[in-house]
Amino acid sequence: MASTDHPAAAPDLSDIAGMGYEQAREELVQVVSRLEAGGTSLEESLALWERGEALAARCEQWLDGARERLDAARARRADAEGDDAGRD
Repeated sequence: MASTDHPAAAPDLSDIAGMGYEQAREELVQVVSRLEAGGTSLEESLALWERGEALAARCEQWLDGARERLDAARARRADAEGDDAGRD
């Protein structure tokens, strides 16, 4: 007995790499809302889940980058304050 059903192809997620934080977060909120509402097929739910995971990862990349920038700015500030204290 052969099945004519084929597993759904993985969704194209290449557009996510170029998204800014706000855009990725907004779409993630929409994906979560759609999943919570239900009424989608298994294939569509899986595609939404995969997209949501990719969007969440993109948001995390942005937040990690922001954290690194803040840490670097704090380190520069601490170095500058240390230099100023050494001149007194």
